[in-house]
Amino acid sequence: MRVFFDQGTPVPLRNLLDSHQVETAYERGWNQLTNGNLLAEVAREGFQFFVTADKNMTQQQNLDAIPFAIIVLSKTSWPRIQPAFIQVLQAIDNAIPGYVTEVTIP
Repeated sequence: MRVFFDQGTPVPLRNLLDSHQVETAYERGWNQLTNGNLLAEVAREGFQFFVTADKNMTQQQNLDAIPFAIIVLSKTSWPRIQPAFIQVLQAIDNAIPGYVTEVTIP
């Protein structure tokens, strides 16, 4: 499955998602796109999952026709996310296209 990491999503997380193809905003050259344009590009390129730490994105954007799942991480700190990796993986594995799943990181 194709996973897109928004700016601010810790890149080391990709190493724990070895069964998925992960690409980042920086790698794609999309790190300067506004949220609406970014979501449009992610959809156009056929990603199944969008991982972000931008909690405001879901309130600022119209997500009605989004063809991918959005996973929102409550923290961006890799040392905090790493022990909660199973929660992140479960959120990705259980995500439904068009829906937002929030993962609370202690």
